Amino acid sequence: MLTLTVLPEAFAICRLDRAAVPLWAAANDFISITQTRDELSIVCVEKFVPSDVKADRDWRALKVEGPLDLALTGVLASLANPLAEARINIFAISTFDTDYLLVKGYNLTRACEVLRQAGHRVETPLPA
Repeated sequence: MLTLTVLPEAFAICRLDRAAVPLWAAANDFISITQTRDELSIVCVEKFVPSDVKADRDWRALKVEGPLDLALTGVLASLANPLAEARINIFAISTFDTDYLLVKGYNLTRACEVLRQAGHRVETPLPA
């Protein structure tokens, strides 16, 4: 069983041409940056993304409480498989200490239910 916490913010997955990381991205408490030969992808809190940036918006993040040992196997599979069976798409991010699953905002409640049914603990933030 894993413990996951729903982060309170909405996120955006941005696609930019390969370039320097823009200043608006650096203003985030949460940022994931991947640069390849073809593109620069940034995942960050949605409210910081300018409207003219190509982005898929309204993603919600579930943080796997860690730190997790890098030798562990099957962590993402134990989360992704039940969500795939429920036809809920995900965007996964891994860091040194833990993993994050992003689901579209309209799927958040259902994703939490599916993960709980799979034996995981899901904590949701209190309403503001």
